[in-house]
Amino acid sequence: MAEKPHSNFKIVADNRKARYHYEIGEAFEAGLMLTGTEVKSLRTGRSTIAESYASVDSRGEIWLVNATIPEYHAGNRNNHEPKRLRKLLLKHREIVKLSHGVQREGMTIVPLKLFFNDRGRAKIEIALAKGKQVHDKRETEKQRDWNREKSRLMKQRD
Repeated sequence: MAEKPHSNFKIVADNRKARYHYEIGEAFEAGLMLTGTEVKSLRTGRSTIAESYASVDSRGEIWLVNATIPEYHAGNRNNHEPKRLRKLLLKHREIVKLSHGVQREGMTIVPLKLFFNDRGRAKIEIALAKGKQVHDKRETEKQRDWNREKSRLMKQRD
């Protein structure tokens, strides 16, 4: 039997809070403009995207704001700044769709996960999201608890 090729796919950071605080809409996969020390630091897996978001500037470019990629420990004096703005690489049609959602519909661009794809490139999954109200969050929590209880009851029945 032939051996399966080794996959380079690796999730670096996951924004689990986003699914709780936002109602997730359409998702996009975007590239990131990074420096060499940022890529090396990402491979250690210590970055966070929990408090970050993406914004559209006046020139029609999308930037990742407030994402933390710590300095590379073996870097020299040319090391990167941990919370700098990072440009997201998307197709023009996707940028138009995202900016329309933000400007007209009052949505937010939220990062969901930061990962390395099969080719070893750093990518970020972003989504158009609408903020949940408190009662929506409670309803989500009730639904999750009920699903958990339902699975327990089904296991006991077997």
